[in-house]
Order: sequence, then structure tokens, then C-alpha cells
Amino acid sequence: MKKFRKKRIGWLLVIVFVLVGFSAVPGYVMSVRREAVRNLAPTPPMGWNGWNHFRCSDEVNEQLIRETVDALVASGMKDVGYSYVVLDDCWQVARDEFGHIVPDLKKFPGGMRALGDYIHGRGLKFGIYTSAGRTTCEKRSGSFGFERNDVKTYASWGVDYIKVDWCGIEYLDTETQYKKWRKAIEQSGRPMVLSIAIADIEKIPHNNVWQWGRGIGHLWRTTVDILDYYPDILRIIDQNSQYARYGGPNGWNDADMLQVGNGGMTIEEYKTHFSMWAMMASPLFAGNDVRNMKSDIKDILTNKEIIAVNQDILGKQATKIVQVESREVWLKPLYDSRAHAVAVLNRLDDSAYTVIEWKQLGLTGKRYLVRDLWKRLDDGIYTDKYEVVIPAHGTVVLLLKNYDL
Repeated sequence: MKKFRKKRIGWLLVIVFVLVGFSAVPGYVMSVRREAVRNLAPTPPMGWNGWNHFRCSDEVNEQLIRETVDALVASGMKDVGYSYVVLDDCWQVARDEFGHIVPDLKKFPGGMRALGDYIHGRGLKFGIYTSAGRTTCEKRSGSFGFERNDVKTYASWGVDYIKVDWCGIEYLDTETQYKKWRKAIEQSGRPMVLSIAIADIEKIPHNNVWQWGRGIGHLWRTTVDILDYYPDILRIIDQNSQYARYGGPNGWNDADMLQVGNGGMTIEEYKTHFSMWAMMASPLFAGNDVRNMKSDIKDILTNKEIIAVNQDILGKQATKIVQVESREVWLKPLYDSRAHAVAVLNRLDDSAYTVIEWKQLGLTGKRYLVRDLWKRLDDGIYTDKYEVVIPAHGTVVLLLKNYDL
């Protein structure tokens, strides 16, 4: 009898341990999912989004996306880090009777799952756009009230990146709504990058996303939409630079998608645009027609050394150290403690001569090996200072490496 009681107690203990173990499984699974989502953007995300070039035109269809994917691979852009292919607004037409979002099957006859498979098959990742409101900015069906449902749908399509705009919802709290998206992504079981893309950020309450965005999104817009116009590039540099301390691994200040190659600026101005986005550790999303890209534009977008500055794993955003009239010197610390990236920006309409002194930059070494990242060559070892001429509206990007260490 005693043996029977001991056996029964033993089995009861086993059952209790099993039940406790099963009850702990959901919490463990969610913990694993949160960790997987948390670490999706250790460096600024890179990719392509056609909004700046194609906007909501009829050209945006399945053929365009497939051809763009092929061009990203053939041009070498995939090899230097452009990995996300993001469909922006106007891919969707309605919701069905069950509340599921319906893509435009005239423009995407193969469906979104097949498109995602094609993108993945070429070694790239699939991104998609929606708005947190009842409508998108182009008056298509938004996701308000359907956040979890839409995330499930996107996960079933193989989506890796969700850009969530802020239209048709101006009256609600931004932080509260975007938290719903982060939770839905974690619950979906598919790790997806969340882009907080508040386009009209200056006109809404609680718009200081750089203060509350970390842990919710992986990147967040800091300014209103970019224009393909040099003064607008300067506007964004000035505004985005105010929030440098908030950006870093898995949470980036997004200065908006690139305009490089869309025809509104000179090559020097496009180099400034790309240089400063790299220095500011902003996500790099090409926004041009990469199928018909001129060689000088390709050279800008595929400059591995400038991209390496952007993708440096320390994740520090550059800050302006020196300003003399309209000439500026920006410094970006790098993971290699012996090295720093320096950008010299000339806002003038004429070329300008500038002297960079190591002490002004707060550098402790006397001798530095200077490499010009646009020329892709070492310029020599310099003591105490470096002199440079910057083209009109241009930017020189240098890699300084302490030669005394």
C-alpha cells in the first residue's frame, strides 16, 4: 500500500511538472520571438523603394518589381548590401468580406506570395507598405483595426519588412498605435522589420518618435518627405542631425529614401546626399529606376567604402564638429577605435578650401593616414592637419586612421 501511494505521488509530481512545463511554453516562445524581432536591424537597413521615382503610377506592377529585383542583382547593388525590395502605396485595392486586404490583381496577377517567392529566390527580402489609419496616403484601404490581421497576411506572403505610414489617423496617439504593430509582428511568428514612416511628421501631436520609437520600430522618419532638390537635402541634414543621440543598432533615425538618380540634382549634389546619409547612419533605400541607371549614378550607389561607413557596426551617427561660414566638418566614430570617418560639406555655390585640424576634431593622435573614399585612394600620412578643396555643393569623405598606434 505504501509503495502504491509513493508511486501515485511520483506520477502526480510528474504530471504537475509536465503541466507547469507546458504552461511555460507560450511565454518562452514569445520571448524567443521578441528577441528575434529585436535584433533585425543591427546596422541601418538597405534596399529599394520606388516611391520617389514611380509614386502611385500604373508602372508599378509585378513586371516592374521583378525587373527591379533582377537589376538589383545584375548591377551589383545586392552584393553591396541593398537587400529589401519594398512595395509602397497603391498595391492594394480593398478588403474582402472577412476583412482581409486585397491586392490589385490586375497589376499583380501572380499574387503577393508568388512575388515574395521571386524576391526571395533572387536572394533579396520582401517589404510592403500600409498606413496605420483607415486609409493610406493615396486613399487606399488602411490597416486601422486590422493590424493583427494584416500582419498575419503579410507573414503568409513571406514579407520581411513593413513600412507603416500615418494617414487617416491623425487624431490618435502615435506611440499607442505603433505598439500594436510591434506586438502583432512578435505574435506572428515571422520576424519583420517595422518602419515607422510618419510622412507628415511636423503636423501631428506626439511626433517625437526618436524619443519613443526604440523598442517599437527598427527605424523612424525624422522629417517630412524628401524632395529631389539640393536645398531640401540640406534641410533634412540640419533637422535629422538634431537627433543623433537617439539613433543606433536596431533603432535608426531615418532621413527618408534616397533621391540619387532621379534627375533633380547634379552628380556632386547626389554625392553629398549619399555621403551625408551614410555619415548620419540613415537607412539607405535607393529610390531610382535601377533598370535604367547611368554609370555615374551606379558608382555613387555602389561605393563600398561609403556604404561601409554607413554600415559600421558601432552604429554612431555623425555630428557636426566644425563650421566655418558654409563649410562644415562632420565626424563619425567607427568600431575600429583607431579610425574615424570625416565628411567635409561645402554648401557654397563655388569650390572651397578647408583645413581640418586633428585637435579641432578631438582626435588625440598626431599622424593619420588619410584615405579619400570617393577617390578610393590613400592620400598619405598627415601630421596635425589636412587641407582639402571641396567642389561646389560637394562633400569629401575621408577615413582617418591613427598612424601612431
